[in-house]
This record gives sequence, C-alpha cells and structure tokens, in this order.
Amino acid sequence: MRAITYSRYGASDVLELTEQPTPKVGPDSVLVRVRAASVNPVDWKVRAGYLDAILDVTFPAVPGWDVAGVVERVGLDTPEYEVGDEVYGYVRRDWVQGGTFAEYVAAPVRTLARKPSTLSFEEAAAVPLAGLTAFQAIRRAGVREGQTVLVHAAAGGVGAFAVQIARSVGARVIGTASARNHEYLRGLGAEPVEYGDGLADRVRALVPDGIDVVLDFGGDDLVETSKALLADGGVVASIVDAAARDELSGHYVWVRPSTADLDALAALIDAGTVKVEVAEVFELADAAAAHEASQTGHVRGKVVVRVD
Repeated sequence: MRAITYSRYGASDVLELTEQPTPKVGPDSVLVRVRAASVNPVDWKVRAGYLDAILDVTFPAVPGWDVAGVVERVGLDTPEYEVGDEVYGYVRRDWVQGGTFAEYVAAPVRTLARKPSTLSFEEAAAVPLAGLTAFQAIRRAGVREGQTVLVHAAAGGVGAFAVQIARSVGARVIGTASARNHEYLRGLGAEPVEYGDGLADRVRALVPDGIDVVLDFGGDDLVETSKALLADGGVVASIVDAAARDELSGHYVWVRPSTADLDALAALIDAGTVKVEVAEVFELADAAAAHEASQTGHVRGKVVVRVD
C-alpha cells in the first residue's frame, strides 16, 4: 500500500510517500480503507520528536490518528462492523507506527464509530481528535445550562467544536480569537473577544461577575489569565498547561479514543447542531505541505489529507 512515512525525527521534509505492507488485522480490529485523514498539531509535534519522552515511535512511522473510510476486512471478533461500513475514528494506540496517512489502517474497534451520515469523508476526517478533545474537556469541566464558558483559541480546530458543544447544552460562550475570526465565532454562537494585552479587562466587561468554566485550548500562559477571571467555584480545563490541574485544582485533558463519544458527536453533527470547518484539502503525496499548513498556527478549521 502507499503510505506517508518518516524514518527519523525532523521537519516536514522527513515525510516520504513509500510502499508499505498492508497492516495485519487483529481479532478486535478492522482494516479500514482510508478515504481521508486530517492533521492535528500533535502529528507534527510527534514527527519533530517533541513527545519522545512519553510516546514510543517505531520507525518507519506512518503519521496520523484521524481517519474516515470504509471497512475493508473485519477481525475475528468484531461484531460491531461489516465489510462496507462507513466509519470514522481516532486511531491512537500507546505507540506510534501504523497511522492513518496511508491507503489502509488497522483500527481497534474501540477507536471507531459510524461516520456521520451528513458529512463527506473529508469532513468526517476533520472531526475525531478535535471533536473528542472538545467534548471530553466540556464533560470533565461539568459544563451545564446557564453557565458562562470562556473558550481560549475558539476559532481553532478544537475551540470551534467546543463553542458549539457548549452552546448545545445551554451555556453562554465567550471566545478568544483574532479580529479576523470574530464574525466566524458569532456564527457559531460565541461572543468574541480579542487576544493580547487587555484580554482580562475585555472579558470582565462582558462578564463582570466572573467566568464559570474556562476551556484553555490556546496555551501562552493563559492559565494565569484564566485564574483572574474565574467566578467563585469556577473550573479550568486545559489541554496545553498542567497548571490548570496542579495550581488551580482544575483539569488537564489528554483526549482518549471513545466509540460512545464519537457516536454522541455524530448525533450532534447529523442534527445540524455542530458544523465542521475544513480549511484545506491536500492529496496524500502532499502530506508535507499539509503538515506545514497546520504548523503555521493560523488555520481556521482543519487541514485534511485525501487518500484516493
């Protein structure tokens, strides 16, 4: 099969289009013919070696954890799926090797769910990691109707999902973003505020009594800013700064594969409650350019790789 691989850590130029063996299918896995995958910041961070201390990487490694495709073959004990089923998923294991930037991926059934019927494969591939991260952070923080939620990096891949999911449970949402994305955030149901100096003052002007939940998807020492904005009993959940847990008694969230959560996201998407933003679609051979587009940090929505 054709696959993107890298045999050493480095910049995007270590990514190569190569021929690799078709993956073996374990008893609780299915072989997915990949129709599309997507790029997440963690993909290029792993490729660059930044996560070597916590993730084993076996070279040559195929990058990518997000997938949308069709079941090609089933394992010995996979009653959940049949050949021909359209699926999507967050195919993360505890090591990095056989990822989704390939014609086929062997996916444990715990990492998959049925693809949202209203989405194309390219759109569906944009959902799993970012959508699950937002969904699980919101659940961990206990967001509920009537609360006011501050979402940092609200126009990013995770933030846009978080805005919509929080709105779906009846929360008021304030979203931080650059000015060029403010109209986009209003369309998602958030009240936008500008990044940068004076952020805390701008948020206080909107919510004088303080924020109930802060969802930090942006980093840049935003935990300290968040602390100054919290109402009594407020909660911070962060995917980038463990200080949210260690100093503020909040939560540090590392997304986990979950069929149930993917099903819940699919229901929100098919109901029209949550919309998916695809920034750009690249072909498999152009995976290095897709990584570079994501790495700029200025992409609204998700960068997708199509696999013919």
